[in-house]
Amino acid sequence: MRKIIREEETMKKIVTATLGTATLGLALCAQAASAGGIDRSGQSIGALFEKGTYGELSFGYVSPSVSGSDVALFGGSPSGNTTADFTQLGAAYKQDFGQNLSFALIFDQPFGADITYPAPGGSIALGGTFAKVDSNALTGILRYKFNDRMSVYAGARADRASGTVHLSGAAYGPVSGYNVVLKDATGYGYVVGAAFEIPKIAMRVALTYNSAITHDFATVEGGGVVPPGTSTTSVKTPQSVNLDFQTGINPTTLVFGTIRWVKWSEFKVEPANFLATTHGGLVSIENATTYTLGVGHKFNDSWSGAATVSYEDAGNPLVSPLAPTSGRFGIGLAAIYTVGKAKITAGAQYIWLGDATPATGGTARANFTGNTATAVGVKIGYTF
Repeated sequence: MRKIIREEETMKKIVTATLGTATLGLALCAQAASAGGIDRSGQSIGALFEKGTYGELSFGYVSPSVSGSDVALFGGSPSGNTTADFTQLGAAYKQDFGQNLSFALIFDQPFGADITYPAPGGSIALGGTFAKVDSNALTGILRYKFNDRMSVYAGARADRASGTVHLSGAAYGPVSGYNVVLKDATGYGYVVGAAFEIPKIAMRVALTYNSAITHDFATVEGGGVVPPGTSTTSVKTPQSVNLDFQTGINPTTLVFGTIRWVKWSEFKVEPANFLATTHGGLVSIENATTYTLGVGHKFNDSWSGAATVSYEDAGNPLVSPLAPTSGRFGIGLAAIYTVGKAKITAGAQYIWLGDATPATGGTARANFTGNTATAVGVKIGYTF
C-alpha cells in the first residue's frame, strides 16, 4: 500500500512539473501563420489544476523569419523579413476553497500580430503594408469537484484589444495608402468546461470552450480611394475549443497533449468606409486545428524534462498578406527544475511555417516559402 501511495505521489509530481510545458515557449508567431490566425497564448487554464494555493509568472520570446518574393507581374522583388520579434507575458493565481471548490485568475495575451513589408527597397506589390494587433485578457474561473474524478468549471473573461492596419503597394491598387486605427476596446466572454481524472495513474482529460468576444472599436480610417471617417467597428475574437489530456505510463513518465480548434472564420475586420468602398474586409482567415503531443520524464527529485511535437494542417494556399503562411510543424524541448515549493521551467521550440501565396482580390501577389520561427520561454511557479 505504501508503495502504491508513493507511486501516486510521484506521478502527481510529474504532472505538476510537466503540465503546461507543452505550450511553454510555443507562443506561435501568429502573424506568420495564417491558418492559425493571430493565436498566441493558446488560452491555457492549466493553473486551475495545480495542487493547493499556487502562483506563476511566465515570459516568452518569439523570433519569426518570414519572407518571400513578388510574382513575376511585379518583377519578383524580395519582400525582406516581414515579421517582428515579440514577447509574451502570462500570470496565474489559484486557490482552493475547501475540498471541492477552487478558483483561478489567469492573465494572458491571447491574440496579436506585428507584420511589416519593408519599403522602400522591398516588395513592389506589398511594400509598406503593416499590421499591429495587441490584446490582454483576464480570466476568472471557478471549479467544482464532484469527487476525485469528475469536475466542472466556468468563468468570465475580459479582453482588451487594439489594432492598426496600413495597406500599401501595387497589389492594393486604388486602396493603396489606406490606414485604419482601431482604438482600445474591452469585450467580455465566458469559459466553460469539464474534466475527468484518474489520480492513481495521473490521467486527466479536460474539455474547455472559450466563447467569442465582441469588441466595439472606435475607428479612424481613410486613404487611397477610401474616404476618411470615424465610426465603430465590431470585431469578434473567435470562439475556440481546447481538449487537453495526459496520463502517466509509469511512475516517472507522463504523456500529454492538446487539440485546439479555433473558429477564425468569424474574425472579420470590416471598417465602415472600407467595406462600403471595396465590398470586402481587411482580413480573411480559415478555421484551424492545432495538435500537440508530448512526453515528460522525471530524472530525479530536482530535474524533469519534456519533448513535444506540434502540427497544424495547411489550408488554402491563397492567404491574406497580413498572415503570409499556411500551417506549421514544430518540435520543442523543456527542462523543469524543482526546488522546495518552487519550480522553474525553461523551454524552446523550433517551428517550420508552411508555404503560402499572399493574395488580394483572390489573385496571387507573392510567394512565401521556407519560413521558420524560434520560440523560447521561462515560467516560475510556486506552491504556497
